Amino acid sequence: MATFTPVPHRGIIVASTIAATLMQTLDTTIANVALPHMQGSLSATADQITWVLTSYIIATAVMTAPVGWLSTRFGRKNFFTFCLTGFTLASVMCGLAQSLDQIILYRVIQGMTGAAIVPLSQSIMMDLYPPQERGAAMAMWGMGVMVGPIIGPTLGGYLTDAYDWRYVFFINLPVGIAAVSGLWTFLKSPPADASLKFDWTGFAVLAVGLSALQLMLDRGAQNEWFSSLEIIAEAVIACLGLYLFAVHVWLADKPFIPAGVFKNSNFTIGLMIMCIIGMVLVSSVVLLGIYLQTLGGYSVLDAGILLAPRGAGTMLSMMIAGRLADRADPRLMILTGFCILIFGMVQMSTWTPDIDTFTVIWVTIVQGFALGFIFVPLQVLAFATMPPQYRTDGAALFSLVRNVGSAVGVSVTTFVLSNAAQLAHARIGETLTPFNRMMQTGGAYLFWNAATLNGRSALNAEVTRQATIIAYSQDFLLMAAVCIPPAILLIFMRRPARGAAPAASHAIAD
Repeated sequence: MATFTPVPHRGIIVASTIAATLMQTLDTTIANVALPHMQGSLSATADQITWVLTSYIIATAVMTAPVGWLSTRFGRKNFFTFCLTGFTLASVMCGLAQSLDQIILYRVIQGMTGAAIVPLSQSIMMDLYPPQERGAAMAMWGMGVMVGPIIGPTLGGYLTDAYDWRYVFFINLPVGIAAVSGLWTFLKSPPADASLKFDWTGFAVLAVGLSALQLMLDRGAQNEWFSSLEIIAEAVIACLGLYLFAVHVWLADKPFIPAGVFKNSNFTIGLMIMCIIGMVLVSSVVLLGIYLQTLGGYSVLDAGILLAPRGAGTMLSMMIAGRLADRADPRLMILTGFCILIFGMVQMSTWTPDIDTFTVIWVTIVQGFALGFIFVPLQVLAFATMPPQYRTDGAALFSLVRNVGSAVGVSVTTFVLSNAAQLAHARIGETLTPFNRMMQTGGAYLFWNAATLNGRSALNAEVTRQATIIAYSQDFLLMAAVCIPPAILLIFMRRPARGAAPAASHAIAD
């Protein structure tokens, strides 16, 4: 086993890497709350403005997979600093955009350059620390990955209310400059391998498959899913593209994602679990934010502030998990995290709009704690026996499945919410007939008199409200149920022997 070589200026490299990670993950959610303001400023329709999010997501998904190849071909330091610089400049251009076409173009560039930031930063963090300290390293790095999407709506709401929606993008400028300066000055990496040839066939089928999948997920709800020929076509193209990519990886001589990555059972199972984490992480934030605003009566800023304690719970659990991951069985830690997460989701399924603020805070803290307690040991377990030459490819795949899982989670939970609300509305409405004596006496007759137009409108509004409460309850229970299969998959993961993790073939050391 190779001897670990200490890295000079490690603290500066770590700080720059984590700052870059936080900057990129923030942008997955920080712009969401600013969309209505962008819509008015850029004279866009509600349907058009969603492309500000969709374009970024698609570009990120497509460019995440080839990160390992690009890093090897051009050198990790060169490629990482190029991507950080491009992401920062694209962020500034988004803030300066004067039309919808401009901001969509710059968001595409932002997504393409930002796709490499998370996987490369993860790979760098693992190389900076010896195997016995990687749990703590993943805890530090994971704070950027997990906390970014959580505090994004809060920070975005504050910047939009206090200043302007353009500051949602301008905030990346000082962070980007600091991160690029630190990494360019102190990060070392091996020379680039100019002999590598790019696998255009594999990249093309994957890009087409992922783009079609993202479009299907983003546009499915508004087009009534598979009753639309567009959605059917996108689903067919997505399945075909991803199938051809899988076949290509196993049969091609030199695919840009080596098949050897998937031969590690811990890593392959970890990909499945990470996909579920992505689904729950983002969809729960989106659902809870809408719940607090539409049913709880909170403003955008107040709802964002109520979501902030969730990030505090995540940071706390990551600090604890970082200390335990190299000592305790990571599988038991992940199982504990899933049990806590299921408990938190079940608690949310019992909420009504008059839920008190304290309950909202402690339940969201519990959820954040659970997610952090899963994320850190999962990284350690999945990469513990990963050969160093596959590490960047593996990190890119982890980032890819987390992003795809996030898109799937938001689409599925939104679809379930809409359908469950319609079904509950119909079932409640079935009982509200002129022959129902409860509607003919007392307060019900005074407030919801079906003989008057105002009464019928008020009655329909209340039925819609009650149906929405039921629908949210079912969505939260669905997310609790989704957490059960990955907990079972832990049975098939192996705990690596102490000290069995391969030492880094130091890509950072001279």
